[in-house]
Amino acid sequence: MKKKRLKKKWMIGFLFLLLLIILLIGYLSTAKKENEKEQEKKDEENIVEKVSKKLENIDYDFLKWVKENYPNSLEKMYPLLENSYEESLWHKVTGYSYQVLKDLYEKKYENEKNVTMLNTKNKAILSFVGDVSLADNWFIMPEYDRRGKGIYGILSEEIVKIMTESDLMVANSEFTVSNRGSAMPGKQYTFKASPTRLSIYKEMGVDLVTLANNHVYDFGQDAFLDMLDSFDEIHMPRIGAGRNLEEAMKPYYFIINGYKFAFLNATRAEKYILTPGATETSEGVFRCYDRENLLNQIKKVKAESDYVITILHYGKEGYHTLEEEQIASSKAYLDAGSDVIVGHHAHVLQGIEFYNHKPIIYNLGNFIFNSETIDTAIFQIEVKEDGTFNYYMIPALQKNEYTSLLTGEEKERVIHNLNSWSINAIIEEDGQLLEKP
Repeated sequence: MKKKRLKKKWMIGFLFLLLLIILLIGYLSTAKKENEKEQEKKDEENIVEKVSKKLENIDYDFLKWVKENYPNSLEKMYPLLENSYEESLWHKVTGYSYQVLKDLYEKKYENEKNVTMLNTKNKAILSFVGDVSLADNWFIMPEYDRRGKGIYGILSEEIVKIMTESDLMVANSEFTVSNRGSAMPGKQYTFKASPTRLSIYKEMGVDLVTLANNHVYDFGQDAFLDMLDSFDEIHMPRIGAGRNLEEAMKPYYFIINGYKFAFLNATRAEKYILTPGATETSEGVFRCYDRENLLNQIKKVKAESDYVITILHYGKEGYHTLEEEQIASSKAYLDAGSDVIVGHHAHVLQGIEFYNHKPIIYNLGNFIFNSETIDTAIFQIEVKEDGTFNYYMIPALQKNEYTSLLTGEEKERVIHNLNSWSINAIIEEDGQLLEKP
């Protein structure tokens, strides 16, 4: 009996000791985890402190936010700061520019309706075309209906493929959109489309339309306001026109490869000005006959963006030669902060110029607009991961209310002509646009 009791006591003692050991191990493990968490917290605060000392002008809470939302980003950045600070470091360690990160931190994109974040990888293609008419009372839409092939009745498969596969497709919408209104008195050409026609832009892959031109007000105030509503109803971003000057001047932003691109649009197209310019209290287009408003807007927008693309409706109709004001104003807009100038309105192609290594595409002319046989082109910007650009011109032809891609000798002919009209730019055989050395 005594042996059994002794054995029982020994077992109880052993189990008690084992329990103590288990509790001790658990305590030590918990303490270790807590110490590790505390150390991680200290390390986190330490790296924020370290980076903060290097970047005294950067908000401390912003750095903490970056640390929390982009793990190891500050750890990657810190050694790079030993040499020098460049804003490009933010994109290198997070995939977003400092401007985009700051906007995300301030939650700017949550309520803004003029921002789209594109899902792009490694490189993105931005494409631009000139004048487009979907007006029911002009040449293209009657043929669109008659041929019964949808978009392929007016654009070739190759053209549609380029447009729909672009990460961003921009077109100049050269007509008003409404079932109301009367043609503007004293105006030779007036264009109007039914709101249902805007679905064709979806077929074309268009992501942004420019409205600062000389035909969006052809059928008066009611039709103009209907046009704005119609684009908004199909969620098609638009720039260059509005119910007041603030709206007409307002940029549209795209986040592309982690960079913030601002797009602006203005017009100085009419010799005899009939299209109303927007004012503080009335509707119209964003005019730039006087440069001041556009210059100020470019400066303002550039301060909160990585890149500014300014799209202008200007140039003498039917002429490949440039107007003095085209050249002077384009350079002024680049000096103010624009990174690329894209033009249309002349109905024909015009030359290209680089100014401070930035391109001015003076005129893309018609894209799919009327019945004339006329050369046109798609201008492309390739945005690389590091934020640098490559540029391309893709020659095309509008003929018999149909636009198609050019190849062979015809492509070479258009490239040759563009090169002959250009000032210090050269287009290579593959279409790449370069600045002459």
